[in-house]
Amino acid sequence: MTDPVSRTILLLDIERFSDRDDVEQAYLRRMLYDITDRALATAGIDETLRLRADRGDSVMELIDASAPVTALLRSLLTEVPAQLRTVNRMASSSAQIRLRGVVATGHVAVDEYDGWVGSDLNHACRLLDAQVLRAALRERADDFALCVSDPLYAGVVRHDHTGIPKAEFHAVTVDSKNGPLKAWLHGPVPGGAAGSADEDHGDTGAGEASGGSGDRPTPRVPPQGGPAPDRGAPAPGPVFNGAVTIGGGTVSGDQNNVTGNQIGGDFTIGSKNRGRGEGS
Repeated sequence: MTDPVSRTILLLDIERFSDRDDVEQAYLRRMLYDITDRALATAGIDETLRLRADRGDSVMELIDASAPVTALLRSLLTEVPAQLRTVNRMASSSAQIRLRGVVATGHVAVDEYDGWVGSDLNHACRLLDAQVLRAALRERADDFALCVSDPLYAGVVRHDHTGIPKAEFHAVTVDSKNGPLKAWLHGPVPGGAAGSADEDHGDTGAGEASGGSGDRPTPRVPPQGGPAPDRGAPAPGPVFNGAVTIGGGTVSGDQNNVTGNQIGGDFTIGSKNRGRGEGS
């Protein structure tokens, strides 16, 4: 096995590939290769700077670390969507091609079977298969959804380079068998996506209330000795003014919202006695 080398990892995958017949799959693979080659050429990344692995419905590219990642991201955000629009405009409904993409960075080694080995590559593959990325593509009118790894975001995207607007990337958390992976989705996060994390609340205590998703929020308790919370105007309900006798006991002062209780025996409101069950 070779020594691990720093690489930019590019993964592109065809949506609903297995739903097509053999002829359609062959056509989609040709389109995938053509779109990938054009995107890399636009970024100035020639074949001497890349290694490719074929995965049937997806393509994996290991790109030399000397190639600018900013140029690759700009090409993916502009060239790939433009190519997809052109291809799909002339294609039949069964030949429409839509892609999920992941860009990550990390160290990858090549073994004696020409296989690629590295935990960073494994993480990138899990991002490509993440439900949040699948849902993002499914909900969009566009034909492309892109996700970048957290290290790539920290090293490149967050610096807001020309053509790579950081405001368009949103933090998401992807579950994996090795634990949660933080990543950054380009474009809106799909509605109801589990693990989305657009805001980093840190230690401020903001975010989900105690009790977990779906539980009733824990009520806020005022600090000891502090003023009671302002609950606003009382809800509509019966109002008793003056002394009120209920079952032999007297309640004096203004009483609001006496609800949900059973009253037995005779009771007196004001100066008039009401028997059990009588109307007012």
